[in-house]
Amino acid sequence: MVDETELEGLDPFDLLDAESARVERHFTGAVDWSRPSGCAGWSTRDMLSHLAGVEVYNRACVDDDMAGLFARAAEHGVTDVHSFNDWQIREHSARDTKEVLDEWAAANEVFRAEVRSRGRNGSMATSVGPYPVGLQTFHMAMEYATHADDVGAEVDDAERPARDEWRARFARFVLAEQNKPVEVDAAGGRNVVRSGVEQAELSDAELVQASQGRLPGDHPLSPPLREALNTV
Repeated sequence: MVDETELEGLDPFDLLDAESARVERHFTGAVDWSRPSGCAGWSTRDMLSHLAGVEVYNRACVDDDMAGLFARAAEHGVTDVHSFNDWQIREHSARDTKEVLDEWAAANEVFRAEVRSRGRNGSMATSVGPYPVGLQTFHMAMEYATHADDVGAEVDDAERPARDEWRARFARFVLAEQNKPVEVDAAGGRNVVRSGVEQAELSDAELVQASQGRLPGDHPLSPPLREALNTV
């Protein structure tokens, strides 16, 4: 079992609530659905379709119906995460945007209520087998935070430091959980990262970007460290 010390004092349910609300505020505002997102090749409308697909997956998790989801996915040629995402984007992009938005928001609300009721120490089905509810909720909070950034959802300057901090803490946890070949020494919002002979210092925000594969192409972090830090 991976040490969860990094996550002490954080409430995954509150974090998922906050990031889900951020995405919903953005989607229900004056959104340009054609605007490119931070995911290469995906528009903001594609991102809505993707997140609707995330909730399809989440529903299967809480219903303990991975087998059923995998069977339906296989009928559409799904073989991995990428083809699952492509399938869900195709399925949801063919439908009315308002209908998909309402369906996504309702499903997201139900999922958040379900995991909160089960509690942090509960267990739930996932694509990799039974997994702690609290940790899965952290993963979903990070997913929503990343995609909120991808579509340019508003983040107040006052909340940014704390948001960067919890995401960096979770990034460090996931690096350990995935046994990534990297060491991270963190202090005061700075992260010294080492992998083999490679070493660099990153801010919390940069570590989060690196862990989510979102560092700009012109960032000086070396390719070996980019690979070592990427958890998605």
